[in-house]
Amino acid sequence: MPTEIELLKALVAIPSVSGTEETIARFLEDAARSAGLDARRDDASVTLTVDSGRPGPVLAFISHLDVVPPGEGWTRDPFTPVVEGDRLYGRGSGDAKASVAAMTLAAADLIGRLGRGRLLVIMGYGEETRNTTMGTAVARAGAIDAAVVGEPTNLDAAVAQRGLMMADLVARGDQRHAGYAGDDGPFINAITALARDLARLDGLVGERTHPILGATTVTPTMLTAGVSRNVTPPTAKAVLDIRSTPAWPHDELARALQDRLQCEVVITSDRLVPCETPAVSPVLEAARRARPTLATFGSPTCSDWVFVRTADAIKCGPGTSRRSHTADEYVDLPEVTAARAFYAALAKEYLG
Repeated sequence: MPTEIELLKALVAIPSVSGTEETIARFLEDAARSAGLDARRDDASVTLTVDSGRPGPVLAFISHLDVVPPGEGWTRDPFTPVVEGDRLYGRGSGDAKASVAAMTLAAADLIGRLGRGRLLVIMGYGEETRNTTMGTAVARAGAIDAAVVGEPTNLDAAVAQRGLMMADLVARGDQRHAGYAGDDGPFINAITALARDLARLDGLVGERTHPILGATTVTPTMLTAGVSRNVTPPTAKAVLDIRSTPAWPHDELARALQDRLQCEVVITSDRLVPCETPAVSPVLEAARRARPTLATFGSPTCSDWVFVRTADAIKCGPGTSRRSHTADEYVDLPEVTAARAFYAALAKEYLG
């Protein structure tokens, strides 16, 4: 059986930008079988199973095999894993192939050692895009009682995660020659109408706060307007990035935005709902027993947690979230080794 570092290096060496995961999926399937695991690969995931043979709950470790494109600014080949000191550099090293390697070999360590129930390891595709396959993979897996989402958290536990809702804020006005804009009766400039609503965004839905994540934020990220430099625009549009919390269910949040803004609010995506760990959480307690130094926090980033949000779940993995998607992405190797032991110990506690 390879070490978790050897497996991680092999995974990083396989380019798996979203949409090109077949090679890495085949590799992981073969590696898992060589480690003695029951492995199944299909169009949604590579799923590994450790079955105690006795009744009990189902615990899932979930993560993803795809990575974002390398982008610019690298000082190393992004798909040649390089170890310098205690760090391994390469695209996907932290997000999230370190979790994949640690979860896979932790499962292998648990063969014949679970007291009850089943452990599933579900590695999906396309997580970095809107085409994630995790929803399909989780549906195929059947009932899941608890889950650990493998994302870079420095092995602390995220017990709440912001959601993401995207909206277009659209203002409509009158198209005229700019020289005669105010000469022919009532006139609306779409840009100034949009600007008035943009000025209202700060704190617009701030009355509901979450004890861990704080307030929902509404941030304009893109602007579109204009026909020509001397023509008043008939429309102006801003793209809104809305980072939600469990205090604002997405349907209520959409209605609040529509009620409080003058321009048209068009919701373009609301599938990434906020998540949080239940107040009474056996999986979190198992994690604390497995790692007494475990700290908890609220995560600002989205993940496949949304697909197991009805289960008892936390997000926890090796790596630093702020290094995700950056040039010269890296992971600290002692964390990867610690993650393998942590995942195995957590599963033994939960399924003991």
